[in-house]
Amino acid sequence: VGSQLRRGRVTAFDPARGLGLVLAEDGARLPFHAASIADGSRRVAIESDVVFSVAPGPGGRWEASDLSAAERADD
Repeated sequence: VGSQLRRGRVTAFDPARGLGLVLAEDGARLPFHAASIADGSRRVAIESDVVFSVAPGPGGRWEASDLSAAERADD
């Protein structure tokens, strides 16, 4: 887990609550908070591809952090 960058797709995001879920390429579902979006926008589109780190959240559970847009490989 740790600070290694991972890839995934945003599967849910509630801007009113600032909470979302990322489905990682390895199948893990990780929650994230809007404050974890790297560009500071606090918004992300559902179905967008992202790269992220994994870190322990406030409750000690793993969550996605430092989310940023990933380039799509459409080849």
